[in-house]
Amino acid sequence: MGVVRQLRQIDADAAGVDIAFRADVHAGLAQQQKAFPARWFYDATGSALFEDITALPEYYPTRSETDLLARHAAAMASAIGAGRALIELGSGSSTKTPLLLDAIAPAAYVPVDISGDFLRDSALALARRFPGLPIYPVEADFTQRVELPREIVDQPKLGFFPGSTIGNMVARTAIDLLRNWRCALGEGSLLLIGIDRIKDVATLELAYDDPAGVTAAFNLNLLERINRELGGDIAVENFAHRAVWDEVHARIEMHLVAACDMDFTVDGRAYHMAAGETIHSENSHKYGPRDANLLLRASGWTPIATWDDADPAFALILAEATPFRSAP
Repeated sequence: MGVVRQLRQIDADAAGVDIAFRADVHAGLAQQQKAFPARWFYDATGSALFEDITALPEYYPTRSETDLLARHAAAMASAIGAGRALIELGSGSSTKTPLLLDAIAPAAYVPVDISGDFLRDSALALARRFPGLPIYPVEADFTQRVELPREIVDQPKLGFFPGSTIGNMVARTAIDLLRNWRCALGEGSLLLIGIDRIKDVATLELAYDDPAGVTAAFNLNLLERINRELGGDIAVENFAHRAVWDEVHARIEMHLVAACDMDFTVDGRAYHMAAGETIHSENSHKYGPRDANLLLRASGWTPIATWDDADPAFALILAEATPFRSAP
């Protein structure tokens, strides 16, 4: 059957700009600690740069997760069972997805991603590889409410949330997202989620500040995107990439650092940044085993199986949407 159709659930203005992107940029620049949600990294250029990042020797998460999927495919298939609709959150290029599709023989595949061009290309590639698999790409921000294709509404479901993307969110937002998807997927559904573990600081900082400068280009592209889509005149060359470990919050923080005092406009609105001031562009939280299980349970997901990679530490956790209980 291949790709049936691409559903678009993005609200754009008359100029074709995502309304939420414009709102988040202005809100972020107005804060004392300027900040943007990490989901806005992923325009076509940013998505391509992220694929380059995943191939870097310093960036272990993709390598570790792919290895886990390959080594434990049979065990995962046994725990998941065949015939579920597979919904992937933040599918990107879907490079790891074939390992799971081969293992579990799903009834359908629904990749959900905010980058429409990237989503369409990866869905077409998978359709050629799995010609009998119904594929329903959904262009949407998976952190918001997503309407699933009507063809899979009554099917048992497996959510697939790879890449430790859950780490981009503070705990409150992560719980909200996992609760929302528990509701969307339904009771009795399963979730296979990638979780990056806490490890030595040097390994973490190299993964987010590689010597080749690919991660820096990925971070700086967010400013380029603002210039392209929102008529900004930000002097991108006056910003530098910074990635640091925050021990208190157990996370890598990425920042865009102003090298000098500067004034710029976005959408005709004026902004000022002082030398040394930063835009906080991403968090990547890391979780110990107990932390990760607590996060899932707080969201209505009960962990039922874990596959760990020891070096560097990374995990895939399978959880079930079990009925809520008011007592132990």
